[in-house]
Amino acid sequence: MEEKRIEVLSIVVEKREQAAERVNALLSEFGEYVVGRMGIPYHEKKISVICVVLDAPLSAANALTGKLGSIDGVTAKTLFCKY
Repeated sequence: MEEKRIEVLSIVVEKREQAAERVNALLSEFGEYVVGRMGIPYHEKKISVICVVLDAPLSAANALTGKLGSIDGVTAKTLFCKY
């Protein structure tokens, strides 16, 4: 069994109208690993910032980050912490 890690996934959505549904679908798909989530709409800059805390195997976190990053108008980066 692959070791789990605590991760903080930061997501910036620049094209909310086009990307929000796909971002939410992916977060739901990986929902078993989500510990918590906070979304901040930054209206002045016309972006949304989402912070997601995961407790997941490295392969799952990498898969989610990669899928999110492949969406046009979305940037995703993960910070890992081994516990």
